[in-house]
Amino acid sequence: MNEDGSLRKASEDSMQIHDKQEQTLRLVWPQWQGAGSSSVAEFAGDLPFEVARHGYSVGNTVLNAILPAHEGPTEVVPNTDESGMEERDGIEAKTNVLKQLRLALDLIAQHHPDRITTLGGDCSVSVAPFSALAEKYGDDLAVIWIDSHPDVDTGETGYEGYHAMVVSALTGHGDQDVLDELPATIPASRVALVGLHSWQEDAYRNVEAWGFPVFAPDDLRTSSNTLIDWLKSTGATKIAIHFDVDTIDAAEARFGLGEDFGGLTIREANRVIADLGAAAEVVGLTIAEFIPWQVMHLQQILNEMPLLN
Repeated sequence: MNEDGSLRKASEDSMQIHDKQEQTLRLVWPQWQGAGSSSVAEFAGDLPFEVARHGYSVGNTVLNAILPAHEGPTEVVPNTDESGMEERDGIEAKTNVLKQLRLALDLIAQHHPDRITTLGGDCSVSVAPFSALAEKYGDDLAVIWIDSHPDVDTGETGYEGYHAMVVSALTGHGDQDVLDELPATIPASRVALVGLHSWQEDAYRNVEAWGFPVFAPDDLRTSSNTLIDWLKSTGATKIAIHFDVDTIDAAEARFGLGEDFGGLTIREANRVIADLGAAAEVVGLTIAEFIPWQVMHLQQILNEMPLLN
């Protein structure tokens, strides 16, 4: 091969490596505005309300610090705007969450990724990446929503926090302004609610009405077989996994805003996710709703120390 041919082959090899690296996008999204202020106030404990309200943003910083570095492209959804927090159409901070949704979708579209890992932030950070993956893969994608709560509220149910409405949006229900932004939605029959055991009654009606398959913690204590059987029945070969850390039984560890007892143990959650990964290709993964309470308490101590503030 002549010199030009060698250079061309080296260039092509480099492009192939680059393309392979860019297949997985890491989306860093420290959104906190989706959490309803009423629930933040209820669970803030002895932290000031404004400190607790930004807890998901602090959790995002901690996740970035403890996870392995990502070799492919990384995008950060800007999250410094304190405006647009008023309630509209039954959704608190609707203007703000719509703005961030548009920004996230634009960032994803710049890469056309095959896979997306998303570091939240509140639960609503899954809407943009999962919708983009649904557009890409269509009927070949199923969603595993691992969460203590169904997140099927709407602006018409009692809770105002958008993070509790996101499964509704992903399945084509709820606020029309949100739905108009999404490139695709997913039928409820291909969205499994895993670990569900806590909800508001007015929202829970939607679980049955819209036809979600539900796998409570007790269904998965010793085996993932029922969930894997359901996944096989969908015909999907690709999955997007949403992991809300409040799924973990608070008797073992408190990772989320509230204290949800009776959820999956750490070992059970690890086994379920490993079994899912063996049964289908994981093309989406979101880690959501992590609030590092001890870190935030330490912040309050350090903020009062000389030479640090």
